[in-house]
Amino acid sequence: MFVDLVKLSIESGKGGDGMSAFRREKYVPKGGPSGGDGGRGGHIIFEGDEGLSTLLEFRYNRLRKAPDGENGKNKRMHGKQGEDLVLRVPVGTTIFNDGNGKVLADITEHKQQAEILRGGRGGRGNVKFTSSKNTAPDIAERGEPGEALDIRLELKLLADVGLIGMPSVGKSTLISAISAAKPKIAAYHFTTITPNLGVVGTNDNRSYVVADLPGLIEGAAQGEGLGHEFLRHIERTRLLVHVIDMSGFEGREPYDDYVSITRELSEYEKVDLSKKPTILVANKMDMPGSEENLETFKDKLSDDMPIIAISAHTKDNLQLLIHQIADMLDTLKQEALYDQDDFEETVVYRFEGEQQPYTIKKGDDGVYEIEGEGLRRIFEMTDFSKEQAVKRFARQLRGLGIDQELRQLGVKHGEIVRIFDVSFEFID
Repeated sequence: MFVDLVKLSIESGKGGDGMSAFRREKYVPKGGPSGGDGGRGGHIIFEGDEGLSTLLEFRYNRLRKAPDGENGKNKRMHGKQGEDLVLRVPVGTTIFNDGNGKVLADITEHKQQAEILRGGRGGRGNVKFTSSKNTAPDIAERGEPGEALDIRLELKLLADVGLIGMPSVGKSTLISAISAAKPKIAAYHFTTITPNLGVVGTNDNRSYVVADLPGLIEGAAQGEGLGHEFLRHIERTRLLVHVIDMSGFEGREPYDDYVSITRELSEYEKVDLSKKPTILVANKMDMPGSEENLETFKDKLSDDMPIIAISAHTKDNLQLLIHQIADMLDTLKQEALYDQDDFEETVVYRFEGEQQPYTIKKGDDGVYEIEGEGLRRIFEMTDFSKEQAVKRFARQLRGLGIDQELRQLGVKHGEIVRIFDVSFEFID
């Protein structure tokens, strides 16, 4: 099954907790601190794999979490870090932040990797808190929480040429005639419902990849029919080959088909696809009336666009078309699909020093509530079962300016404030 669009929830691993421990060995009754650090949590990494052609693997398992890091051990032994979760995707996959639509990564090469979420760092063991004033600290950090994010994966085929046109104009017959691709071909509409790729070679040793894409219908740019699922795959192509049934056998006017397809390409919201370089192909020239229809079509056509008359069925003029496509591709460069403005500035979702790490507001019950992502990491990395850790947490709050701001808001000594879901007594 061909799947080219999925949504996922991903979460990196939590860091392992640091350990508070002391040496207790024979003949060393009062040994110093020996608690090791926790290992960092696993990262979430996406990697391009040219052997894949669909996102089907992600369709039925939409929650992916990297392993947590191991806790620190005594004797200064660090915990093992969580194994990175490497998710392999087809080359041509774009990864979006599903919340704001920004591009996180565009995988266009085999083995290309993109680190989307970093694992939480391991908590420090009590060895790291030793100082001249406190030679036996009974304090250790909990591991830093992992990061969570909702993302969207879109597969956009990496093809040089895209065959476009109304249903049943002969695109599948054409790609089967010029390449080794074997798409389904039948005498009814929409025999092609998923893209087919074929490699075309010329007799002067040039080659390129052609995508046979499902037929367009009126309203495709607004999502009608196969809609965006079809148009998405045109975005990466350098050249469009617009195939037109010049016989009019389906009861449609060839020029009306051309106008309709061009309009759908121009109305696509992400990019004006009608501006892509295009070769017009007049197909089914072996059928009665095609010559007359071609002359009428040329009279109506105002654009100075090359038209090549062929018959995919009898293979007339196919070599001319193959070489014409190769010649035009030689003049076209592969342009980047996304501008720098489309990308998320950073892939790491954590507090930055210049940002305010907390907010204070009064709750419905009159108690001041303190929240914020920067504060959350300090909170979750504190072991509140240890008195020294609680005192350190209080010092961190003062360092952030929370005590001073609470005083300015009128909070008195002994009153209750709430940090996330935990109530604390304010000590001035």
